[in-house]
Amino acid sequence: MTFSRRAFLGAAASSALLPRRLFAASGAKLKVGLLLPYSGTYAALGHNITDGMKLAASEHGGKLGGREIEWKAVDDESDPAKAPANVNKLIAGEKVDILTGPVHSGVAMAMMQIVRQENVLTIVTNAGAQAVTGTLCAPHVFRTSFSNWQVSYPCAEVMVKAGHKKAALMFWNYSFGQESMAAFKEGYSKAGGTVVKEIAVPFPSTEFQANLSEIAALKPDAVFVFFAGAGAAKFVKDYADAGLQQKVPLYGSGFLTEGVLAAQGGAADGIRTTLHYADALDNPANKKFREAFKKATGRDADVYAVAGYDAVNALAQALDKVKGDTGAQKELIAALEATRLDSPRGRFRFSKAHNPVQDIYLRQVKGGKEMVLGVAMKDADDPATGCKLGK
Repeated sequence: MTFSRRAFLGAAASSALLPRRLFAASGAKLKVGLLLPYSGTYAALGHNITDGMKLAASEHGGKLGGREIEWKAVDDESDPAKAPANVNKLIAGEKVDILTGPVHSGVAMAMMQIVRQENVLTIVTNAGAQAVTGTLCAPHVFRTSFSNWQVSYPCAEVMVKAGHKKAALMFWNYSFGQESMAAFKEGYSKAGGTVVKEIAVPFPSTEFQANLSEIAALKPDAVFVFFAGAGAAKFVKDYADAGLQQKVPLYGSGFLTEGVLAAQGGAADGIRTTLHYADALDNPANKKFREAFKKATGRDADVYAVAGYDAVNALAQALDKVKGDTGAQKELIAALEATRLDSPRGRFRFSKAHNPVQDIYLRQVKGGKEMVLGVAMKDADDPATGCKLGK
């Protein structure tokens, strides 16, 4: 039996017009791209996000919306310059249905320039860059972690209430650090505090001694910082070694101690931080999650694992509503917007800009453990400056 070229083209055109739900039901795998650091300073963060995602997937039988998941991972090396090529590996090369990641805000900014054009459903699983849900917001981009404003602004009032009205700031000098400090300063000046010095450290440098000598000479009431991962572990130990631990209270967004408490040891005792999660949160979802993560990986869960876990759980809710049809993007976006999660962090929902609306907790390290002192800010909703979604 033979086909004319016209008949062949006609058949191809007809198949292209088939409803995508038939495609979704045909057994096609759901390709999920992971743009995360698996080497360098933030490697541990990338692995915990990945394992949090895979834990949630296993709890859904390895399927979302009835489709078996196929993971496609790329090491982004926390390098913004490599981001365009790495994003294209996943979107053009692997043809992923959903893109997730990254950790580094600079990588996220480069990624956003591409995904806003490519229209691939994107779930940001860590990077807190304001523009993701601000000036660069897009209908098909969601975030399951936090914004830089959310984790830094609430700490300002906490410090002033504790009597610390003169602060020195120290941070890695890239977009996350810069935005964290801007948010903190906004809250600090409103609360009546004064910043006496800002110390910017090139990323990912961990040479802190000269800067710590400067802080010792300044004698501020307290210090607010942004460091994370292996760099945060070294900073906290250096801070104690410089004799500052007992003299100048240390504060920061929660990334200062997340995932590195064991490495910091006694040097971390007394540090107070603000974050949307804490190990000791007393809710059923957190207890179940921490036990399951420990059993699956042999490691303790942290805020990074939570963001990955929640990303998959949010996708599960939404994809079930559209029967796995990632082509029904309008309906899928609406389903994500309606998502309500009983997360290990507590209840959260997406804002109009697609950033989580969530409680921010005040935590303190005591005896090598992260204790919850209370809620620093209830239902913190990022200002989403410049975003036009839902307006």
